[in-house]
Order: sequence, then C-alpha cells, then structure tokens
Amino acid sequence: MRQRIVTALTCLGLLTATPCFAEGEQAGDFDYYVLSLSWSPTWCALEGDARNSPQCDGDFGWVLHGLWPQYERGWPSYCHTSAQDPSKRETAAMEDIMGTSGAAWYQWKKHGRCSGLTAQDFLSLSREAYDKFTRPEVFRKLKNDVKLPASVVEEAFLRDNPGLEANEITVTCKNYRIQEVRICLTRDLEPRTCGTDTIRDCTLDDALLEAID
Repeated sequence: MRQRIVTALTCLGLLTATPCFAEGEQAGDFDYYVLSLSWSPTWCALEGDARNSPQCDGDFGWVLHGLWPQYERGWPSYCHTSAQDPSKRETAAMEDIMGTSGAAWYQWKKHGRCSGLTAQDFLSLSREAYDKFTRPEVFRKLKNDVKLPASVVEEAFLRDNPGLEANEITVTCKNYRIQEVRICLTRDLEPRTCGTDTIRDCTLDDALLEAID
C-alpha cells in the first residue's frame, strides 16, 4: 500500500517530475490491462532490423507487444512474485503472435509478474486478449507504404470490432510512423475506458504505415 501511495504522489508531480511508473510492486495489485498491438514493420524499421531479429524475417502485421497491468494512473513493473518463470517451451509457443520467444520472456519479466498469475496463465490470458479483437485485414492488403492520419487506424479497429468505443482504444506513433494500437481491458478482458495517461492519441495526419514485405 505504501508503495502505491508513493507512486500516486509521484504521478501527481508531488514528489518528482519523473514519468508515472515505479518498479518492484506487489504482484496482482493493479486496476486494468492494456493490450498493446505493435505494427511489426515499424518496430523492425526502428529497432528490429538493427538487432537482426528473426521477427523481421517473418510475415507479421499486428503482433502482440504485451498485456500490461495498469493503474488508473501509472503502471507497475518488475513486480515481486513467487510464481515460477515460464519454460522455454512456453515462451516459444508465443512466437506466432509475438514474433519471438524472447519477446514473450521479456513481457513476462517486466509485466506478467505484476498480474499475480502463473506464467502459464498469464501467457494464455495474453493470447486470449490478442484473439479477442479483429485486426483489420485492410492493413495486411497494403501493397505499398502509405501515409495516413493515425485516426484512420483507430477508425478501422472500431469498425471491425463492434462494441469497442473510442475512449477504450488509442493509436501511438513513433518517428512519424504508426507504432501501436492499445486497447484498455478489465481483468475479465472486457473493453473499458482508458486512464488519462494511456489515452494519448497520435494526432499526425501523415503517419507512415509501411506495407508488410
């Protein structure tokens, strides 16, 4: 509890001007999840190619970046938990939606431990969240790179996922590129309103969306 009070004061700017997060919180102490879907060509262009990531050799579009426990303001990370880490087999089984087994391991270490779940249950829940939402096929059909308003990406997700509301999803950009789609979810994986620090819609009207090779 004391850790959450300190975190909250930090987030309100009463202690420091640092970003609104902390590390080492108690597992299971959070308010909602953020499902983060990363546009693989963007990640590869900005980071993955330089790392020679095998993800960038695959035919990936929207990959699961992570399922992140979140506070109403701020987020926990690297939490203390007695849960055992996932096996190599379990992380490898996530490659089809995360690009690499290393991504699954990192997400467990930083975010999954904060869920209060076992590694197996967290990875299963992450896949369930990923499968719950339709990723618009129009983006996979792009034959050439395009520049478009980031709002178009959000509108496509809203159109293909009836019941999802604009205050439950946000699109982020990085280096003038479409980066991620983030959807806010309850612990039961139902869409819910995002916190004010999560809803930070990209306002670019000419964001680059690279076609899948």
